[in-house]
Amino acid sequence: MFVDTSGFFAAASDRDRNFPIAQRILGRLMVEGAHLVTTTYIVAEAHALFLSRAGRQAGVRFLNETDGSFMNIVRPTESDEARAREIIYRYTDKDFSLTDAISFAVMERLGIATAFTFDSDFKQYGFAVAEG
Repeated sequence: MFVDTSGFFAAASDRDRNFPIAQRILGRLMVEGAHLVTTTYIVAEAHALFLSRAGRQAGVRFLNETDGSFMNIVRPTESDEARAREIIYRYTDKDFSLTDAISFAVMERLGIATAFTFDSDFKQYGFAVAEG
C-alpha cells in the first residue's frame, strides 16, 4: 500500500475533515500488517504541509514518526523521474503534480496497486484507493 501526503495528514490531524476515515483505514492496515511504502518526495511534501497547517512541532513529530516507522521510504530513481515527466506530458487534460507523477511511477515500478490517499489524482490515473 502506497501512502500519500493526504493520507499522512488526515491520519494525524483531527482538524482534517477525513480524520475519522483515515483513522479507520490506518487501523485496518495495522491489523492486516500491510506493507506501507512512500517516497522521499512525499515525506518532504507532507512535512511542508504539517509545517504550514499544524506548525513546527507537528512537522518535527511527523519526521520523527516516519524515521522510526516500519514504513519503507523509497528514493525515486532517475528512471522514475523520467517516467513521471512522461506521465505529465501524456495526460494533457490532468494537472498531476510532479510529486504525484513520481508516486505513480514508483507504484508502477514496485507493482503497488492501491494508495492510502484522499487525492483524486491517484484514482484518475487508475490506482485503487483505500477506503474506510
